[in-house]
Amino acid sequence: MHEHGPDELGGPVRGTSAWWRGMGAPTDPTDDGPPTPEEPRRRRKKDAKPIRMELVERIRKEIAEGTYDTQEKWEAALDRLLDRLERED
Repeated sequence: MHEHGPDELGGPVRGTSAWWRGMGAPTDPTDDGPPTPEEPRRRRKKDAKPIRMELVERIRKEIAEGTYDTQEKWEAALDRLLDRLERED
């Protein structure tokens, strides 16, 4: 099996039906290309918590200042990752 790297594959190919048949026909504005599955509608949970905008703004400010990532946060994240990897063995 061949594994592709993250930059080797392009996104989905879209084209008109004439393009897929290899004909140089002008594009049909009513042809949207291959059909795409309907995206499921996101349902809002009745008990969904509101976005805490003051927290979002504080974190954005810390990121912009370069103070969001601390050595303690990195160590805690690495400890959690190591715990998860050890559990999977």
